[in-house]
Amino acid sequence: MVEKVTLPLTPEPIRSDLHARRSAPTQPPAPGQPDFATVLRREAGASRLRFSNHAEARLRSRAIELSAAQRERIERAVEAADRKGAQSSLILLDDLALVVSIRDRTVITAIDAKHRKSNVFTHIDSAVLA
Repeated sequence: MVEKVTLPLTPEPIRSDLHARRSAPTQPPAPGQPDFATVLRREAGASRLRFSNHAEARLRSRAIELSAAQRERIERAVEAADRKGAQSSLILLDDLALVVSIRDRTVITAIDAKHRKSNVFTHIDSAVLA
């Protein structure tokens, strides 16, 4: 004997308290404080600045050595440009001009005051004074 099984036309929704527990809305960081993504990158080591082969060759050929303090200033400038949505920035640091890929956190080229033949920089979308 076969019994006929009928289902309701409108099934009851499955209830879960998963949707009931919503986290508090995120608030922007206080002025002067880094946002979560910046802190995460810094703590995870992703914010470490890299130098392209071209930039390293320029620094070597021009006998330019960056101190730890200067590197930290460049990293802070990169973070500031990143927060503003920049992709390729000119970072002015003391007597150096650095073109940096913000997305890749890579210094593309470095020019000191003695070797600047022209004051025109192309393919940048921002400038940061470090």
